[in-house]
Amino acid sequence: MPSITLPDGSVKEFDHPVSALAVAESIGPRLALAAVGCKVDGQLSDINTTLDHDCHLAIITQTTLDKKPDPDALFLLRHSTAHVMAEAIQRIVPGAMLVYGPPLDTGFYYDIAFPTDRPLRDGDFDAIEKEMAAIVKENRPFTRYDMPHDEGMKKLEAEGSKYKLDNAQHAHEAGSTSLSFYATGNPGKNWEDLCRGPHLPSTGKIGAFKMMSLASSYWHGDENSDRLTRVYGTAFFSQKELNKHLQQLEEAKARDHRVLGKKLHLFHIDEAVGQGLILWTPKGAIVRKELQKFISEQLSKQGYSEVFTPHIGKLELYKTSGHFPYYADSQYPPIIPRDNLQHMADEGCTCAQLANQMATGEIEGYMLKPMNCPHHIKIFASQQHSYRDLPVRLAEFGTVYRWEQSGEINGMTRVRGFTQDDAHLFCTPEQVARELMGCLELVHIIFDTLQMHDFRVRVGLRDPDSDKYAGEPANWDKAESACRDAAAMLGVDYSEEPGEAAFYGPKIDFIVRDVIGREWQLGTVQVDYNLPERFDLSYIGPDNKPHRPVMIHRAPFGSMERFVGVLIEHFAGAFPTWLSPEQTRVLAVSEKTNDYAQKVHETLISAGIRATCDTSGDRLQAKIKVAADEKIPYLLVVGPRDQDANTVSVRARGITRDLGAAPIDRVVQAISEEATQRTTGCVLKIYE
Repeated sequence: MPSITLPDGSVKEFDHPVSALAVAESIGPRLALAAVGCKVDGQLSDINTTLDHDCHLAIITQTTLDKKPDPDALFLLRHSTAHVMAEAIQRIVPGAMLVYGPPLDTGFYYDIAFPTDRPLRDGDFDAIEKEMAAIVKENRPFTRYDMPHDEGMKKLEAEGSKYKLDNAQHAHEAGSTSLSFYATGNPGKNWEDLCRGPHLPSTGKIGAFKMMSLASSYWHGDENSDRLTRVYGTAFFSQKELNKHLQQLEEAKARDHRVLGKKLHLFHIDEAVGQGLILWTPKGAIVRKELQKFISEQLSKQGYSEVFTPHIGKLELYKTSGHFPYYADSQYPPIIPRDNLQHMADEGCTCAQLANQMATGEIEGYMLKPMNCPHHIKIFASQQHSYRDLPVRLAEFGTVYRWEQSGEINGMTRVRGFTQDDAHLFCTPEQVARELMGCLELVHIIFDTLQMHDFRVRVGLRDPDSDKYAGEPANWDKAESACRDAAAMLGVDYSEEPGEAAFYGPKIDFIVRDVIGREWQLGTVQVDYNLPERFDLSYIGPDNKPHRPVMIHRAPFGSMERFVGVLIEHFAGAFPTWLSPEQTRVLAVSEKTNDYAQKVHETLISAGIRATCDTSGDRLQAKIKVAADEKIPYLLVVGPRDQDANTVSVRARGITRDLGAAPIDRVVQAISEEATQRTTGCVLKIYE
């Protein structure tokens, strides 16, 4: 006799087991018709799931209450579409063996082993999509059935798929006592697959879909194992949503920072240097320096002190902080002194013995620093502090190093060496709230200046079921409470996400949505009661006794590499004037005005404006096209009339027509004002 609690707190009582769909029908026929799945005690499930115990139930429909696509509904849609695609592929390519096919944030994929004499090709996409459309039109139900593990293994053995047998064995080792299968229709009569689910009620609920691409993969990700084909696709509930997604993908290609960065000569990655290691070219260095100058000005206003620390530190330093071994898998291996290595080699020391000696401290080594905080802690601890000295705010553009897997490296947004706009604040417990707000205010200033107005706030908390977090629960409670209070004072919606905290403390992350809807985690602020404890930090309080400071970590940009990569894509390479490597280009109409063009160029340079001069023999339209491709904010065209009147004719980026002639001194003043004030459109105001 289950008692079903609904999201609004109301309760429905039943005198027999009941399906989630039946509960939806009892609420109203429109809800039952719109239902695509459900959540039972927070677990996403099929809408036909039987409820035979007291539980909390939420009915999943295509959209949320605010009319936005429901992520759970999209998960069900894409998981179901992956099955339909797999069935269609096996119709087109008999003998194709399925491995696994999960949904993704923007679509789905299926890893498949194809016969060596019949690989899948892009040219097969139309035929596969035609078969998929036929399956969708049949509106067959997704039907789940379960079998005891041994019986299910015999079924899979009879089918002859070593991949499905392997999947089933992994499920058994994880504690499953049965195997679940989903038939697209009737079990035993229609296509089916080993699957945990959940799925949509039927294929007819699938809206618009598209095959996207092919890629190579390996069984279990092992390059020495079977080579597979990864087939990507995507699905939405409507053709309109699919079209919008495809348009965004095209826009994303046009904005790809890896392509634009090369085209605009902003950065370079060279295999001879190493994957994930960015070479900042002169133009990219200007963007980086302008950003550093911008934030340094704000830090001066907020009372920060700039410091510099080395790129390596003793292994014992990171043992104390907890970065070693907490982040051992994402760090570069320790650097062992040459004499120690030679001595151990002479004694026949194994790698395991070496690792044990490093772990026990018998051998001291060094590490490329994965974080700046231990170094800043040592600066704070280098002298005694009174409560009157606090807060102490230490800032550094500090370069750190992480070992990222080759497959995870991505241009500037996922690298192995990066520079953080890092700072660490040491304060009294009473100062935490005020200092947090100062950090959050800084993030706001950055986002406003860079026209990044669409963002959300995430409060990352510890996962109560995980043991990766350091420190006392009481300190975690205080730190999490401080983060919640600060987030609430921002006046924007925020979410709490367990498991997103750093190992030493909770954090407030800023997730920025760019102009084509993608999300990037950029600025972060973290509250830490644990590292001061681990390093035995103290200050002298008003009672003349030592007290433990609280530490705040903050990095508004996150890393210069990722931030610039995101900015390239956000602005499509067309940086605002203050950030543009080249702010202005002077174009001589003909050889007759070359000398005047040089004079204008010298005037711009003298005013501190980054400018070049094109006095080549090319036609003016060719010069304009080259400059437009390089996304220069302003072009100053000079002809004979300009020379006689001491004017320039201005062309602004994004405006195809000539704005007209204006006195050179007014144009220089406007460009300088736009750059120094970090605003936009000052030159355009001349013509209003």
